[in-house]
Amino acid sequence: MIPGKFFYQIFSIAWVAGLLTIICCGCSVYTPKTIDPGVSLPKTYQKQPVSPKTSTAPERWWEAWGDDRLNQIMEKAFKGNLDLDQAVARLGQLEAVARKTGASRLPYINMEGSGARSKSGTQGAGTGNSYELSLTAGFEVDLWNKLKSQSLASELERDASLEDIRFLYLTISAQVVDLYYLMVEQRAQLELTDRTVKTREATLELVNQRYLEGMVTALDVYQSRQTLATARAMAPQFHSTLATTAHALSVLIGEYPGSAMEGGGADLPDFFALYPAGLPSELLTRRPDIKAALLRLRASDQKLGAAVADRFPSINLLADYGRAGTDYGTSLSETVWSLMGNFVLPLVDWGSRKAEVDRTRAVFEEEFGRYRYAVLSAFQEVEDALVNHRTTQEAIQRLKEEEAAAGSALQLAGDQYLDGLSEYLPVLTAQTLHFDAQSRLLSARRKLISDRISLIRALGGSWMDFEIKKKQFNRKNLCAS
Repeated sequence: MIPGKFFYQIFSIAWVAGLLTIICCGCSVYTPKTIDPGVSLPKTYQKQPVSPKTSTAPERWWEAWGDDRLNQIMEKAFKGNLDLDQAVARLGQLEAVARKTGASRLPYINMEGSGARSKSGTQGAGTGNSYELSLTAGFEVDLWNKLKSQSLASELERDASLEDIRFLYLTISAQVVDLYYLMVEQRAQLELTDRTVKTREATLELVNQRYLEGMVTALDVYQSRQTLATARAMAPQFHSTLATTAHALSVLIGEYPGSAMEGGGADLPDFFALYPAGLPSELLTRRPDIKAALLRLRASDQKLGAAVADRFPSINLLADYGRAGTDYGTSLSETVWSLMGNFVLPLVDWGSRKAEVDRTRAVFEEEFGRYRYAVLSAFQEVEDALVNHRTTQEAIQRLKEEEAAAGSALQLAGDQYLDGLSEYLPVLTAQTLHFDAQSRLLSARRKLISDRISLIRALGGSWMDFEIKKKQFNRKNLCAS
């Protein structure tokens, strides 16, 4: 049994350390900097098409679109995405580092022991054993908040890693929806191509018949064959884009890149609402990447404080209590203990600590620039998304007018050709323009969906917390097994 004196000694050390800590708690040699992004925020976004109010985008925004297949793919992405697995593992590393750094602020207790058998002199009686067994305790008095700053820096970096995961969830959700509807567009393009091919095949038959009857020249037949070949040549391009998009989506959800993904419609929906962008001031609290940049900036500030404190004296308290004994013919044993204070004052280090202060200050300046860039980039993304949405809507309206006009021109050119009032060239031109207008209209409709996805991503959110907890729970269960 360990004698009660040991606990008395340990208590004495803790009492002295606590007293020194209270005395020196105000001895901070560094004041954390006040952080200002330095950006003058307007009251509203420049291109906001709706009244400025809090964003009403639903938390799991893709579910409001009512596509069960899309919801299934999203769940697969959250479960199997490899970037998310790596990010959660990095968070686990930083959590461990934070615990380790925080433990350095507390006293440590070790058990130490040694034993030896030796011989002294020339007689056998000089052979004997010696041993020592003791408990040692140590504590560094954090006079200048060096350990506190290091611990806070680790905690801030851990929190920044958590914000990185939130932003990754936000990014992956946008990528999944964007790729999904790119596949839908390519299927729609293929259906349009198939319809066009069938129409031009029917036209070629008609032209051939008129040629056999001597009503038109061979030139009309060759031109009709040319337009049919042009339409058929479009299909491989759409098949290629569809396949590579399916590959990208498969890898995004953590699966082998298959040649295609089943499900999903072949027509682009028109029911996607544009959610209010809210106020610019809200963006600083809604964007995980901005919060991550701010946390890393504060962490670098704490590291700078620790580097400054490292240039000042440090005090370590040590205690040792145990039993020691020898047996050289006569057994002797005794209680051994010691109390020691260790004081270190840096005098000459050839500028090593000063260089570390300069380095950490430069890191802070770098992180400050990165934080300001993250803020400006976030506002740019929102403004860009709003501008792109407005211009794409205008483009769709013009393309609808163009497609209707091209369809009317094609109908008129075909009627005049069949009535013998015009040559085949106007029909050829009208067919090409009509197909091109229809194809570009499909692309514009898909781009409008992408613009709205970009705005949702740019506005941030907090819906990821539930998914993160589920991911961490699954990782702990996997590690436990």
